[in-house]
Amino acid sequence: MTSIALGVALCLTGWITLYSLLCNTNGSRGSEWNCRLVTLLHGILAVCITAYIGWVDGPWPFTHPGTKNTPLQIIALVISLGYFIFDMGWCVYFRTEGPVMLAHHTMSILGILLTLSLGESGIESCAVLFASEITNPLLQARWFLRQMGRYDSLAGEAVDVLFVVLFVFMRIVVGGTMLCCELISPRPRFIIKCGGVAMYVLSWVFMVDIGRFAYRKSQSKYRRLRDQRRLAAVKEDDGKTD
Repeated sequence: MTSIALGVALCLTGWITLYSLLCNTNGSRGSEWNCRLVTLLHGILAVCITAYIGWVDGPWPFTHPGTKNTPLQIIALVISLGYFIFDMGWCVYFRTEGPVMLAHHTMSILGILLTLSLGESGIESCAVLFASEITNPLLQARWFLRQMGRYDSLAGEAVDVLFVVLFVFMRIVVGGTMLCCELISPRPRFIIKCGGVAMYVLSWVFMVDIGRFAYRKSQSKYRRLRDQRRLAAVKEDDGKTD
């Protein structure tokens, strides 16, 4: 555990150093812009490593939950634990996130700590990390588009649609399947199964928020199209009158 603690400390230092460098070289963009760049980098890195673990290095998470952690799984979890500690501290300091996101970060930190301390169930944690981080680049792209004034465009629509589709498929469909495999397997410990249930419930909390967002956006788009048709009809009637 000493080597793992040292690895987490080094990764935390690395994420803080990267953020500091971005702030020094890209200070005109502001703290949140640079923090989201760090978040984007972590999301891409975490997805690449955990995808390799799941599909190449193994074992397959749906058939081998509760197995001993491999060296690559430990590396992936240590890197992400350092990031989540950094981002949790940043969010608390700048007060940018609500209770749901803070709960997600807290559960992620505790879940990874539990997996590393037990020395098992690393493959499930990596699978959860993959499912949760695969939508992260899209979430950051949406924020960057808004900041640059390009959100109300085809790119913004594509990012939103792809985010919702990926979230529903990975967090709800695949995540639900993974949870069932976790619960029926005799290998994972009870506390790990409880953590899996908690993460899945939190995914549904996010799903409710996403559903509300999608409904509001569709209603806004419908009203905008309706107003455009009315305006076009008025212009057409004025043209006939002239």
